[in-house]
Amino acid sequence: MKIGLVLEGGGMRGLYTAGVLDVMMEHQFMPDVVCGTSAGVTFGVNLLSQQKGRVLRYNCRYAGDRRYISLHSWLTTGNMINRDFSYDLLPRELDPFDEETFEQSKAAFYATITNMRTGQAEYVRITNTWQQMDVIRASASLPIICQPVEWQGEKYLDGGLVDNIPLDKCIEFGCDKIIIVLTRPLDYVRNDHIAGVCRLFYPRHKALLRAIEQRNDRYNARLQQIRRLEQEGKVFVLRPSENISVGRLEKDVARLQALHQLGVSDATRLWDDLAQYLSM
Repeated sequence: MKIGLVLEGGGMRGLYTAGVLDVMMEHQFMPDVVCGTSAGVTFGVNLLSQQKGRVLRYNCRYAGDRRYISLHSWLTTGNMINRDFSYDLLPRELDPFDEETFEQSKAAFYATITNMRTGQAEYVRITNTWQQMDVIRASASLPIICQPVEWQGEKYLDGGLVDNIPLDKCIEFGCDKIIIVLTRPLDYVRNDHIAGVCRLFYPRHKALLRAIEQRNDRYNARLQQIRRLEQEGKVFVLRPSENISVGRLEKDVARLQALHQLGVSDATRLWDDLAQYLSM
């Protein structure tokens, strides 16, 4: 049996995912394949490094630090999520990421990124976070508030612009059982309006703009697919059982803690059901 784990993006709403992953670590559970997008990547790598509690710890510690996420960083560097602090100083010195344990994991970890030229999602296997930090950063580089990331001669933005829930990749990789961790509650329907602003920022990237214009429909269709597969018993879904209001760049520590605890509570409550699904 080959087990796949799909981790949705969602910025700081990924604290829910972090709670779920902490429960997986408590149970010493490791899938064969992990496919993530945006926060599903930046937070998800901690499952393979086996660093329970790390995501909650550093986000609560630095939520109000303007070196981490701030308007000051955006105005001075073009990145609301500061590159040097978030992807260098923090994981190397302030709250070290365990690269050795990550590399020793038998799970294959894939990050979703959006190619600005083609408007298509690409899926890159991460085998060394330090050497592939630009890919990880690209996966979470939100349009407008983050600069595009250059990698292998192309420019990339947040993978969620095209594929925020990379389910098809787990299916393509031949996973028999697939666990999906969502960051929105059951009744959520996407209806954002970023296409107009993106036309001002990326006027020459026609394929990217087309992808962004189709983003709502594509995401909502994915949710319908997941609900159908869930009803058929073909996937197991963990999603927030309550609607805790947390923004993509949330700085309220109490809200971050509450969302993380909801992930822990939901995963703990549904663990026996998950075990049954995996045994069928």
